[in-house]
Amino acid sequence: MAGSRAKTPLGRRFRHGLRTYRAWISVFILAVGVLLTVLAVGYFTPLASAGPFPAINSVTNTTGANYNLVFVVVGPIVVIVGGYMVGAYYVARHKFEHLMVTKSKAEFVRNIPELETLLWDLTPDDEVRYEQKRAELRVRR
Repeated sequence: MAGSRAKTPLGRRFRHGLRTYRAWISVFILAVGVLLTVLAVGYFTPLASAGPFPAINSVTNTTGANYNLVFVVVGPIVVIVGGYMVGAYYVARHKFEHLMVTKSKAEFVRNIPELETLLWDLTPDDEVRYEQKRAELRVRR
C-alpha cells in the first residue's frame, strides 16, 4: 500500500473542527450557561411557582440530589466563559476584517504581527484569506 495516504489523526481533525466552528461553539456555550442560570433563578426566586418552572423544578430537585444547587455555581461560570469566547471571536473578526481591507502594502506589512496574532482566534478559512492577501500584495515570508 505504498500509494495510499495516511489518515489524518483524530486529534488534528478534532482541533480543526473546533477552529472551523469556533463561533457556533462559543455561542452554544454561552446559551448553555444562560439556560443553567435561568434554571437556577427559576428555582431560588418567586418565579418557582410561575410558568414552566414547577415542572422543571420537580425534575431537577429529586430525592437525594438537588441539581439546582449545581446550576447556581456552574451557570454563571459558564456564562462568563461563553461570553468571553463570543466576545474574543467577534472582536478578532472585526479587527481582522478591518486590517484585510487595506490596499497599501506598507500598512499591511506593518500590521502582519497583529494579523498573525488574530488568526489564533479565527477559522482556517481566514488563514487562507490572509495567505491570499499576502500573495496579492507580494509580501514574502
